[in-house]
Amino acid sequence: MVVDDSKAIRLILSRALEEIGWQVTQAINGKEAWRAIEAQPEPVKLVLVDWNMPEMNGLEFIRRVRKQQRYDETKLMMVTTETDVNEMVTALEAGANEYVMKPFTKEIIQDKVRILGF
Repeated sequence: MVVDDSKAIRLILSRALEEIGWQVTQAINGKEAWRAIEAQPEPVKLVLVDWNMPEMNGLEFIRRVRKQQRYDETKLMMVTTETDVNEMVTALEAGANEYVMKPFTKEIIQDKVRILGF
């Protein structure tokens, strides 16, 4: 799943994942993403999530996901413009498995997915 309020970023990330064999769903914010993953019969395996979004930001989404044991195996990758090391630490402490700063290349995204074991 790709979660970002920017349609262009959702498209770029989705294509990068589809090129390596993923079926991708999209959401425009954390609230929509939460509803989408809760509706799935099986836990989502991977979520790429932006930090800065309306309604529910990426950090709030990550914290909510990590509160549910059902999603212990779900890998969460923060993909954001937040470049301060303190934000990175905050996201990782909240439960993000990886952190990618914008701008990025598709190769970076694909490499991070491989690092996560996929």
